Amino acid sequence: MDPERVHHFTLLALTTLSRVPWLLNLIPRLVDQRLAKEVFGIRFPNPIGLAAGFDKNGVALAAWEALGFGFVEAGTITARAQPGNPVPRIFRIPDKEALINRLGFNNEGAEKIGERLERLRRSSQWPTIPVGINIGKTMSVALGDAASDYLESFRRLQGTGDYFVLNVSSPNTPGLRKLQEKRAIGDLFHVIQQHNQGKPLLVKIAPDLTREQVDEILALAQEHQLAGIIATNTTTDQEAIPAEMRQSGGLSGKPLRIRSIEMLRHIRTQSSLPVVSVGGIMNADDARERFDAGADLIQLYTGFVYRGPHLVREIAESLVRGGT
Repeated sequence: MDPERVHHFTLLALTTLSRVPWLLNLIPRLVDQRLAKEVFGIRFPNPIGLAAGFDKNGVALAAWEALGFGFVEAGTITARAQPGNPVPRIFRIPDKEALINRLGFNNEGAEKIGERLERLRRSSQWPTIPVGINIGKTMSVALGDAASDYLESFRRLQGTGDYFVLNVSSPNTPGLRKLQEKRAIGDLFHVIQQHNQGKPLLVKIAPDLTREQVDEILALAQEHQLAGIIATNTTTDQEAIPAEMRQSGGLSGKPLRIRSIEMLRHIRTQSSLPVVSVGGIMNADDARERFDAGADLIQLYTGFVYRGPHLVREIAESLVRGGT
């Protein structure tokens, strides 16, 4: 089946589950106090999260908790609703346990999503796990107006999320990665933090940055009192997959593992900021490697696509056996 059609079918099923609490209660819960930890002032029941990009509109939040995730990140959300890039735009490379996507921040927009999340917050169906909100630039907005565009989304959604992430690293919005340059990202941090009413603010960075670029971002994150770093997004380097399978877009999954952990280790030598490690975590050993390298939390995406909910429990059981 077409990968995006499978994604929509899965999300529809999880959305339906999220609206029927008694069905969710039939799923055995992953609860172990030994897995709990506090990071940037938030208590996480376990350190395994769902990365942004799977539940872009935040429609299945309760289901992610039932499947065992310790937190979930909705988005990427933009100020204006947008369809994203033309289809097909998700491609599987099973032999490499990898995906290429060029979705382009397809989402319902901050206003519609904000209204729905506010209603859910007031209901009994809001999950007990932390919910992060990942925001990005509207594709039609010029780079020079990016900060005000991010701010519009942030202000509209600030009351709904437990923490927020500035996504400046997707390769699928033209020019977006230029926002990782020193002046642009410093301006963005400044604008958002001026209007931040105490929510932890993180930035998600690309795996394709040089170490000097990473160090500049870390220094600015410290200066503007960001709560942490998410490392990393997808990569544009597709040398690890056969030439005939390459597509424009970002590569995720197993081929990203080495690059992502190297980025984590470098950040750990340069900064004390909390790090959420994501990229190429396909099994429990990969997860343990991230925590051993200094990750505070981890996120799954492609590993979850290939392995399903069992991967969350496999990692959790490994962490308990090994000591968290």
